[in-house]
Amino acid sequence: MRYISTRGGDLPVNAAFAIKQGLAHDGGLFMPDELPKIDIDFIKNLASLSYAERAARILSLFLEDYSYEEIFAWADTAYSREKFDGFPAPVKNIGDGVHILELWHGPTSAFKDMALQIMPKLFSGAMKKCGEDRRAIILVATSGDTGKAALEGYKNVDGVAVKVFYPTDGVSAMQKRQMQTQEGDNLSVAGIYGNFDDAQSAVKEIFSSDYCAKELNSKGFFLSSANSINFGRLAPQIVYYFSAYADMCQSGSIAFGEKIDVTVPTGNFGNIFAAYIAKMMGLPIARLICASNENDVLTEFFTTGRYNRIRPFHATTSPSMDILISSNLERLLFATFGADRCKALMSDLASNGEYTLTAEEISKIREHFLGYSTNQIEGAEIMRKTFEEKKYLIDTHTAVALSAAMRYMNDYKAENKMLVVSTATPYKFAKDTLSCVFGDMADDESAVNKLYELSGVEIPSPIKALFGKPILHADVIDKEQMWQGTLDFLDKI
Repeated sequence: MRYISTRGGDLPVNAAFAIKQGLAHDGGLFMPDELPKIDIDFIKNLASLSYAERAARILSLFLEDYSYEEIFAWADTAYSREKFDGFPAPVKNIGDGVHILELWHGPTSAFKDMALQIMPKLFSGAMKKCGEDRRAIILVATSGDTGKAALEGYKNVDGVAVKVFYPTDGVSAMQKRQMQTQEGDNLSVAGIYGNFDDAQSAVKEIFSSDYCAKELNSKGFFLSSANSINFGRLAPQIVYYFSAYADMCQSGSIAFGEKIDVTVPTGNFGNIFAAYIAKMMGLPIARLICASNENDVLTEFFTTGRYNRIRPFHATTSPSMDILISSNLERLLFATFGADRCKALMSDLASNGEYTLTAEEISKIREHFLGYSTNQIEGAEIMRKTFEEKKYLIDTHTAVALSAAMRYMNDYKAENKMLVVSTATPYKFAKDTLSCVFGDMADDESAVNKLYELSGVEIPSPIKALFGKPILHADVIDKEQMWQGTLDFLDKI
């Protein structure tokens, strides 16, 4: 299997090179030149396996220049009981045909751990396979969860330095504290004045700059990414959709081969695109429901075919989804229409801030995807209702998805079982969860404790351990200072 750019400008490369480099030279994203195909027997064989074994089976289909043995060894460490509280990706049946895929049992209490615990091992392996003797500087723009998960995954990894940028007023207090207290000799964190799209755009500018590449090379570094623009981050996310389906079959909720619908709270489009890859491989998924908050650029896209990033930006109670430029949507355009059309659409987006598909094109995409948006009032209501009726506590992002799923099931009289992806523990957004579910107010540690008192839901150990840690990364800078801030960090390590 070879990897090619979504914009068609790079020569095919192997998996290790794609993971090491992160972004194609022409600005596109790496994609496999063909997707592996599986059958129901493959899924049946997954059912009795551990999560690490499931991960090794699936990742081996994509990473042909890695051995099964090394992938399994890394997965066994990444998804160990020490890293995850029990099974890494449990599925909870909450009734009415709805199942919740909990992806937040890892060391940072968010779904990004599912990829970023194994990605550093894939990345270090890629550097060795490529004969890379320079050190890597991984630049991360985060809307809250990727930053902490990348810092935790890459801390003190030899040959790798990580610089994280986050919108200083665009993440939850808990997310900010997680990043600001992160230990590690090879790590640096800075807030920026602006939103996530500002941070992401600035990072992409650095990636596309020959001057920056030459400057880093002179210091013995090369650039790479831990965001889902890197296929090494995306590939492990495919695993948990197969795992969830196998568990639903194993529990008797569905029969092997029975189709399900999947709803994903979506910002940068990586998580739901991983589900689409699983579907294209042969996992029995019928519809993919893309759930957005008030930043509903994707809802408009799946409804009308128009993608328009020039719109008001809303700071919401689901900040990890406060995104107007969904990078991984480019992969869907490539997979559906090919590199030439994808490149033209990306050019329109860069020049005009928007692009529009033809009626035939959006009809083709809607065979697989539908978009729903949920505002904060609707999200709070479903959080209260879910706890009152089912005694199940969800966070603000999961609420966006669950609201979308329920409306889709009603609108389409859907008969398939629904899998809703839960991306973070409610305690990561304790203040807003407390307010939405119980109508109570408190800040930081008080909100965590009060939420536990009122809900009885156990506080995850990473959240318990967070308070009392010293602030190590307090810098807040303008986005124009991100490049210089990166150089200053590298001069210190």
